[in-house]
Amino acid sequence: MRRDFWRRHRFLAVWGPGLLVMLADTDAGCLITAAQSGAQWGYTMVLPQLVLIPVLFMAQEMTVRLGIITQEGHGALIRQYFGRGWAWLAAITLGISAVGALLTEFIGIAGVGELFGVSKWITIPIATIFLVSLAFLGEYRRVEKIGVLVGLAEFVFIIAMFMARPQLSDLLQGLVTIPWHHRSYVYLVAANVGAVIMPWMLFYQQGAVIDKHLTPADIPQERRDTAVGTLVTQGIMIVFIVTFAATVGQHGGSEAFATVGQMARALAPFLGRWPANLLIGMSLFGGSMVAALVVALAGTWGLTEVLGWPHSLNEPFNRSSAGFYLIYIGAHVIGAVLVLANIQLVDLAVTVEVINALLVPIVLGFLLLLEAKALPDRYRMHGWYRFAATSLCLLVMVFGLYMVGPILHLW
Repeated sequence: MRRDFWRRHRFLAVWGPGLLVMLADTDAGCLITAAQSGAQWGYTMVLPQLVLIPVLFMAQEMTVRLGIITQEGHGALIRQYFGRGWAWLAAITLGISAVGALLTEFIGIAGVGELFGVSKWITIPIATIFLVSLAFLGEYRRVEKIGVLVGLAEFVFIIAMFMARPQLSDLLQGLVTIPWHHRSYVYLVAANVGAVIMPWMLFYQQGAVIDKHLTPADIPQERRDTAVGTLVTQGIMIVFIVTFAATVGQHGGSEAFATVGQMARALAPFLGRWPANLLIGMSLFGGSMVAALVVALAGTWGLTEVLGWPHSLNEPFNRSSAGFYLIYIGAHVIGAVLVLANIQLVDLAVTVEVINALLVPIVLGFLLLLEAKALPDRYRMHGWYRFAATSLCLLVMVFGLYMVGPILHLW
């Protein structure tokens, strides 16, 4: 009985980083990209989400082993094995991704408030104070628990999908339809790739397993945590695509959304005004809040690792840890101030995800090299798993490079 209790307790103690980072993966920008994809291209956008499931899991699973075995963050490992110059390149890549993501999170929070008549001058400061306060709870585990609870609000949108009554025959037809010859379709596919594999996710999960004091014995459980999180995040993306495909997409809705309010109004004729507002609002709010937390932590971990500063939520605020906390606070404050200066949500959101797709070759390239160089042989990939992970990552990297031409043409 005691052994069973210990196992259950250890299970609860290990799970969290994978689920939290995946809930953050379905942030405001990702959900808006998914909604716009479903509205413009219907069920044809479901297949890319299914294809990205193994890529996402394998990429994040590598960070689990790297973090637990080396006890070094992603930025610190790049500096150690490739030098300070490459570490700064990775940090700049992370910074571009994190800044864009933080802006979309705060704009998402502001848009949700405006759905219910609450000014962004109220929602943004309150959200900023809440997110900054989380860093001072005393340890990483507490922050993680609160983040997961907030992120679970995204699940309410499943109700919207059932209310939309998608037709299985249309969904199956969409799975075998790939309109590659349309530039706008390819552009949104790139946005969806960028919405799934983001630089800050790698930095976050690798730092989180270290701050959570996980050991090599915990690797199997943390893999399961990551696998479940992967299915959750891709499931939520598919739910958004299917809902908007079954409603707006089936009625010729091809106009891009400009605000959260327009998204809710687009669903209102099919779900009703208040259900649309509530379901859109809760899901985007949950995704935006948890992503703002994770993105800021990832950016802070990454930058302080490259600088060689102390970087742990388990260390209280003092002279040695002041840099870590000030960067975390500054990221939220800067993001909040910029959002209060009025930026259109959807245009920025989709553009940020496409930029992420262009950064994927850098991010996955470093990840594959570190997995081969920084880990002892027994903890590296072997056999068919190594072949599959490397092949899929290289395929996504090539796709990211291929997207440069079409994206520049559209811009």
